[in-house]
Amino acid sequence: MIEIIAGVILDIFVGDPKSFPHPVKAMGKLICLEEKIVRKIIHNDLSLKVAGLLIVSINLFIGFFLPFYLLKLLESNRALRFLLSTYLVYSCVAARDLHFEAFEVIKALKRSLNEGRARLSYIVGRDTDKLQEEDIYRAVVETVSENTSDGVIAPLFYMILLGPSGGLAYKFANTMDSMLGYKNDKYRYLGYFPARVDDLLNILPSRITSLMMVLTSIGRFDLKNGYSILMRDHYKHKSPNSGWPESAAAGLLGIRLGGGSYYGGVFVDKPFLGEEGEASSEKHVRSAVEIMYRTEIGVILIWILISYLV
Repeated sequence: MIEIIAGVILDIFVGDPKSFPHPVKAMGKLICLEEKIVRKIIHNDLSLKVAGLLIVSINLFIGFFLPFYLLKLLESNRALRFLLSTYLVYSCVAARDLHFEAFEVIKALKRSLNEGRARLSYIVGRDTDKLQEEDIYRAVVETVSENTSDGVIAPLFYMILLGPSGGLAYKFANTMDSMLGYKNDKYRYLGYFPARVDDLLNILPSRITSLMMVLTSIGRFDLKNGYSILMRDHYKHKSPNSGWPESAAAGLLGIRLGGGSYYGGVFVDKPFLGEEGEASSEKHVRSAVEIMYRTEIGVILIWILISYLV
């Protein structure tokens, strides 16, 4: 418990310095290498699908058992074990980094619309070159709310259950999905299992996140509307998980999220979440970041309470 709390505090106050060693960077390099090897030796669809399953199996094994055995080797050195465990927790949670990226878009947008579009492209997959100010703010709110689950609560959930090893294994699955899980011709087969495994691992965290987003908004945001929109709209999203935190945020903030966007020049029609209200703006981005921190702190407090009760 102490290592997880220390790692979360470290993330909140330090974030992820770009030059600092980070496990996710190593994960990304390994996934790139695996994809290159697979594409050199495999050229049919079924084999690519099997290769995707093999990549998932290997990486989940590495993600869980490498830190597990490193920590086990350090059992006799409690101080060093504490430092490594805290670092691993810190590297799995991305609240401060998400906060930073969201506010960087705000800063860029204040300088010019084109700078805002360019900065947004760092954190979203959609085409940003034709987006207007409201579209940019809406996209940031969507990203913050979705990643409140993927980047903050989900790794916390698996670390609470399985220790730092659980968090690293989850981050590996999430990184594989972000790199291989595209629904296009190139990744339809190789990315099939990475995407499915990530969906499976996020089923519980996404639902816990959305409910905690609502619960921790008592006295601050529109709790009643947040719960109502969450229950009504969560299923509208194409993802089985992303619609939960996004619809909760839409209801809590009284704005509409979602809608169609261009991806690689191709328009993808998506339903709206929430009711049409205020235009998305800077204040909604700041509120989405606040909801993220409230949710993170709320999950930790409830975990501490349950730990002491049982």
